[in-house]
Amino acid sequence: MNGEPNNLTGTDTVIGITMGDPGGIGPEIVVKALSDPAIRRLAKFIIFGQDEQLEYAADLIEVEPFWLRHPHEKLSRDYPRQVVVADYDEYATPSGMHKPNAVAGQASLQFCADAIDAAQRGIIDAVVTAPISKTSWKLASSPWTGHTEMLQEKCKSPRKVMMFVAGPLKLALATIHEGLFDIRHKFTIGCVFTPIDLLNDALKDYFGIKRPRIAVAGLNPHAGEDGQFGDEEKRIISPAILLAQEMGIDAHGPFPADTLFCQALDGKYDGVVAMYHDQGLIPVKMVAFDKAVNVTIGLPIIRTSPGHGTAFDIAGKGAANANSLKEAIRVAVQMANAKQNQYLTTKP
Repeated sequence: MNGEPNNLTGTDTVIGITMGDPGGIGPEIVVKALSDPAIRRLAKFIIFGQDEQLEYAADLIEVEPFWLRHPHEKLSRDYPRQVVVADYDEYATPSGMHKPNAVAGQASLQFCADAIDAAQRGIIDAVVTAPISKTSWKLASSPWTGHTEMLQEKCKSPRKVMMFVAGPLKLALATIHEGLFDIRHKFTIGCVFTPIDLLNDALKDYFGIKRPRIAVAGLNPHAGEDGQFGDEEKRIISPAILLAQEMGIDAHGPFPADTLFCQALDGKYDGVVAMYHDQGLIPVKMVAFDKAVNVTIGLPIIRTSPGHGTAFDIAGKGAANANSLKEAIRVAVQMANAKQNQYLTTKP
């Protein structure tokens, strides 16, 4: 048994954290984030990962282990410690291998699958996922390309949207991991309406905004300039906004993306819907490069993650920044508490 004496804070919230790819910076940023007493006071934590890798990371950054190790086969909501590692010691992942490999893929797949199951069973109140390697998952013959696809299938969610919280900017994406020239084949009224609808719900349910003002970006330069630079704004985006308005959502646009984000940061809008990955992610990374949080909305469970990848190039060097993971934990706790308050308010 490792760690500090029992010093529970009194909170009933339990957050699950998946360690991510064992060869990436996941073990290091998990240890760094949870070694912060201010973070540990927010909730109780179950790390789905490997005690050996976490011990190695703790030694690397000269942190005394502060957690209880427990077999992952015997999950519980009521551990007598603030931080517990649900240990997957059956996976032999070498500490010095900082590149994609099948064993790391198998391990990180299992961490995620079990954390999702724990959230569905009420053992944990939210899932925070440290970065995985999509290449490692592919080498492990994963049926999913990444977290989002796994979450959607396991939660049986017909709709899901990638949302980002970057300081004052809250943004959802209409399309995610499609090639820029492939977007035209998947660009429909539905794919624009869904993020407007789910972002509106998330802002109300989790962030306390009673009537969110949502701005929708155009796809083309100058939002099409009345059809001169493309007609997607007229054919697809405007009808999606009208549909949202007819459902009572305070949605506006489409607006030229080159000025929209400045207005959102100035407080004119509570949320923004971007049409494609880099249109949204460039301002997110500019505003909060090391603190951006990825949230999957539209699921029956809460899932957040840091807005960066495995960073194999700096893994094992003690140089990883844990700020984004800390923010992901804070957002997960906020969302879990808001969900619990809604339940208590509506409970007969």
